[in-house]
Amino acid sequence: MTRASWIRPALLLALSSVLLAGCAGTAIDDNFRALERYGVDKLGTEPRWLQSDADRARMAAEVERMLATPLALADAERIALGYSPAFQVMLAEVAADSADATRSARIGNPVFRFEHLWREHDGERELDIGRALGFSLFDILLLPARREQAEFRQQQFRLKAASALVDKVGEVRRAWVEAVAARQLADYRAAVADAAEVGAELARRMQQVGNFSRLQRAREQVAYADAVAELARARQRANGSREALIRVLGLPAEFAQQLRLPARLPDAPDRPPDEDAATLQDELEERLDLRLARAELDRLAAAMGLTRVTSVVDGVHLSLQNNGATGEAPQRGYEIELPLPIFDFGDATRAGARARYMAALQGVAEVAHRAASELREAGAAYRSAWALERHYREEVVPLRETISEEVLYQYNGMLTGVFELLADGRARVGAVIAAIEAQRDLWLADAALKTARLGSPAPLPAMRAAAAVAESGGGH
Repeated sequence: MTRASWIRPALLLALSSVLLAGCAGTAIDDNFRALERYGVDKLGTEPRWLQSDADRARMAAEVERMLATPLALADAERIALGYSPAFQVMLAEVAADSADATRSARIGNPVFRFEHLWREHDGERELDIGRALGFSLFDILLLPARREQAEFRQQQFRLKAASALVDKVGEVRRAWVEAVAARQLADYRAAVADAAEVGAELARRMQQVGNFSRLQRAREQVAYADAVAELARARQRANGSREALIRVLGLPAEFAQQLRLPARLPDAPDRPPDEDAATLQDELEERLDLRLARAELDRLAAAMGLTRVTSVVDGVHLSLQNNGATGEAPQRGYEIELPLPIFDFGDATRAGARARYMAALQGVAEVAHRAASELREAGAAYRSAWALERHYREEVVPLRETISEEVLYQYNGMLTGVFELLADGRARVGAVIAAIEAQRDLWLADAALKTARLGSPAPLPAMRAAAAVAESGGGH
């Protein structure tokens, strides 16, 4: 065999491998572009993948610019999706999984074998040279099926990356709402403590001139002491919520010191979103967990056809040989290695593949039922939180302000005393705190509903405002 005739099969095999196999870099880029489109279309924000020092420097400058003003929710999302090390880790892991999927679709490299043997006979040396080029014919025959399986895996990786994106955005929204609400409550508690201090000082002076009893003064002093204690708790909760937000955003110490929060939460929307059966079905189709379960079912269905073949014969190896010996004509030919299904007929493998398919089929139904329930629950929780926030904003707080105005009028007309005026102030504190907590719960429910619509349900907020009302009533 001439050199050209010998290397031609190897070149053809290498060329076919390059043409048939996918490019890992292309798949990784395609997956990230799909994630970018999903972030913009569904979440209104764009993830950033920092792959160089220049990218990181540009993003750090952008973060510093956003931290120059009180951090808005949209800016918090941009920081988390473009600067958070945890999110960058997720992107790199998805890229690694994508590269593994691309590699799984490629055929194995050919194996070149070279033999150089000799023997001594009557003072003469006889030389035997053997050359063989082997590759898996089985890999080539099943390449279309393996590429199909790799594409299924790429689709699953894209869905998992989108789910992680939704998780991150939901986490940022919850942390931002908690931090701003905690800061708002701490500021209000500080104002309450200042007012209680004034009341305690007034009670002390009035006792000195004989207009307050010792009991009345003690009540005002304990009210001030309670206000100081609540202020300390509120500041600790505000600091803890702020640090939790810093961790979610992935800010280093120098940026953490620059972080400032808005003074209050945004106003509630005028009305809750409408929910009907058609809307619920559309939202169900958009759920990432349901799409991921269906993708796994499709992959297993395609894999069952491949299993019917590989369970019986799992390898065919072809080797092209060219052997030569001293004084003899070259020996050319091929060798085929084929495993024989004598001891293992593949029935257990096929049964396992079918069982996994049936499990995935039932898994799709389970995910669909659970997703529908979560959507209904999240929608009901949001509407309830919206109604409660509106009730406090339009009913409870205005009524408390009206009562305070009337008590003040009566005090100015000497129809009531200082004690009643101070007690009414404490009752109004409970209503305002409950209103702030109701507003916080509304935005937490909003974040939970938005993530539930996309397939990543978040913990629903508890109705924590009722405790504040009960506490204020007891104090009054």
